[in-house]
Amino acid sequence: MHKNNQLIIAGSLSILAALLHISCIIGGPDWYLFFGAGQRMAQLAAQGDPYPTIATLVIASILTGWGLYAFSGAGIIIKLPLLKTCLALITAIYFLRGIAGLIGPFLTSDPVVHQNSITFWLVSSIICCIYGMFYLLGTVKLWQQ
Repeated sequence: MHKNNQLIIAGSLSILAALLHISCIIGGPDWYLFFGAGQRMAQLAAQGDPYPTIATLVIASILTGWGLYAFSGAGIIIKLPLLKTCLALITAIYFLRGIAGLIGPFLTSDPVVHQNSITFWLVSSIICCIYGMFYLLGTVKLWQQ
């Protein structure tokens, strides 16, 4: 198997994102605010409500799983089940989140969407599109092997 640098980068980015989510739990309300989780999440964290911790752990776990799939596709860990299918789905999810976040906040006045700033939506959506591009390039390379 040829080295798949795109999937190594993709996996590293997903693991980094997971670690940043964990840092919000450790850092507390100010970190939730800094990373754009919104005032509501920061307030819940400040009150000791378990929701921010649980939600953040779920997201971090998913991102870790995605990183492991990328590393598996790159051949640096064991081959995981449904590897190519999962990588294609992960790619699609990153792109859907990225594109939705670039468009959605401008099409709705829903308070759930607008609890986060436009800056959060733009920055996080561009990041998701970049992650998606690495997953796409690496997955295409894997499918071609």
